[in-house]
Amino acid sequence: MDYKKLLAAYRSLWVNRELKTVEGDEEETLIEAIERDLKDENAHPRVRKSPHTKFLWATKRIGQGAISDEEKLRLIDIHIEIVERLDHS
Repeated sequence: MDYKKLLAAYRSLWVNRELKTVEGDEEETLIEAIERDLKDENAHPRVRKSPHTKFLWATKRIGQGAISDEEKLRLIDIHIEIVERLDHS
């Protein structure tokens, strides 16, 4: 999968989301953005949601997004990999 296209698809779903760009590495930029979202690091600590709640919301948003089915599946796969890793850390 072309991570440049996948990152563009992610950005189209989360329009106002500020991403920490890893220079020249779209894959790492995307993974860090998804991990930050699942950890709810953009919210105040007292109102943060669990990674599982954030995963549910993310998959709903991805499913309803105006991106290709291949991009949807790959984004959901990456979300699954990260939320599973968070469960084991």
